[in-house]
Formats: sequence, structure tokens, C-alpha cells
Amino acid sequence: MIDGESAADSKGTVNAVLRACRLLECFTHERPALTLGELAERTGLNKATTHRLLATLVQAGWVSQRADGAYKVNMRLFAVGSVALAELNLRDEAAPLLRDLSARFGHTAYLMVPSEDGAVCIDLVEGAGPLTVKQITVGSVLPFHTAAGPMTMLAHSSALRERWLSRPLRRYTPHTLTDAEVLRGELKKIASEGYTVSDEDFLQDVGAVAAPVFDSSGGLAATVSLGGPATHFRGTGLVGVIAAVREAAAELSRQLGAQGRAPAEG
Repeated sequence: MIDGESAADSKGTVNAVLRACRLLECFTHERPALTLGELAERTGLNKATTHRLLATLVQAGWVSQRADGAYKVNMRLFAVGSVALAELNLRDEAAPLLRDLSARFGHTAYLMVPSEDGAVCIDLVEGAGPLTVKQITVGSVLPFHTAAGPMTMLAHSSALRERWLSRPLRRYTPHTLTDAEVLRGELKKIASEGYTVSDEDFLQDVGAVAAPVFDSSGGLAATVSLGGPATHFRGTGLVGVIAAVREAAAELSRQLGAQGRAPAEG
């Protein structure tokens, strides 16, 4: 292993960051505290480099040094890791509910979470129906003012709503709502009813139904939605779809520790 001091390699990765990550990966449940020498040995770095990296991690708050000189990771690292763990748990809990929705109606079931830039699809189960929505995959980010899942998030989060509606709203189809005041009225209705019906407002010929998922604090955690041909999300048959999506979202909320249905914000 080369222990050079170059800031970055030819691919643009920062070597110091990679080495710091190697140091953090040395800590385990069995060995939660390690000395400078042990860390240098485990990573193959020399002690001078290891000490500089540790000093930086200490200053950043990721690592602290005990009275006996050994190093241990701090709660800040746990807090960051818990974000990934929470998402993993959310997907695991939601998976059977998504599979059931997809199998029952033949459409694609989605699990989405809010992010800074829009609603992120973190899991989906494709249906056996004639239309598969290829434009939305795991990792897709959808604008908050269109589609059932994102609109549900906007309806149940005043912070998201105020931030998103303060900007110009892009029109994706002739059915996209781009007037902020008209959209506010629709969001108020969504929050009151507890579900959203989307009808070709993001993608032509695509409709969807979504419902909110709440966490143990009563805050918005995610949305569960079902999407497919727009004609299948109209008329009397929509009643059963709405009921099933709402029940799936409510069940996931219960699994996350939510106590009943959380009230919408603002």
C-alpha cells in the first residue's frame, strides 16, 4: 500500500478522504477504541499520516481521544449512519406492502421520500399491467408540484410547501398546475382527504394515487403510491385503489410507530 501525500489521484478522488474512511472502518463493536499504533497497523498508513488524519477527524467531531490515548468514534458518526439505517428499515417494512398493491391491481407501486430537490423514489414493484412507467425508476427525483407522491408530500409539509411554491413552477404536461394559489387550494384538499389522485400532470397517459406515511413523531416520512394507465385511475374503480393505497400507507405508518393519522401541517 502506498502512503503518499498527494491530495488527489488521477481520477479526482481525494486520497486523504479515502484514508480517513479506512480509519473509521477499523472501529468495530469488538474494538470500539483503538490506539494510534493499532490504527496505523490496520490501515497500513505510517503513524505521522495516521496522526494527522485522526487530528482532523477529532476537530471535525467524528472521533475523540480518551484519557488513555486511544481513539473512539463519536455520536455524530452514529447520527449519519442512522439516516441510512432508517431508509433501509423503511424499504424493508414497505416491501411486502408494495408487492401486495402491485399484485392486487397490476400497476406499479412506489415508495418515495422527500429530499431537497424533490420526491425521491427509493423503491418500486412493477405491475403486470400493460403500461410500465419507464421514466420513473429507483433514484428518480420528481418535482413536488406534480404526480401523486410528490403532491402528497407538499400537502403534508408546510416547510416544503413554502419553499417550493416560492419558485417558478415548471409545466410538464397540459394538466400540470403551475399557479401557486390554485395549487395551494388543491394541496389543502389533499391534506384534508388524506390521499392524492394524479391524472396526467407529470407524464402523459399516466395516473396515480398516493397516501402519506408518518413516523413516530407524526412527521411526514414517505409516500406510498400506485401508478399506471391514466384511464385506470378514473371513475368508480378508483374507490378501491384509493382505499388500498391509504391502508398500505397507514400500515407502514403504524410500523414506523405513528399513532393514528398525523394532522397535516398548516
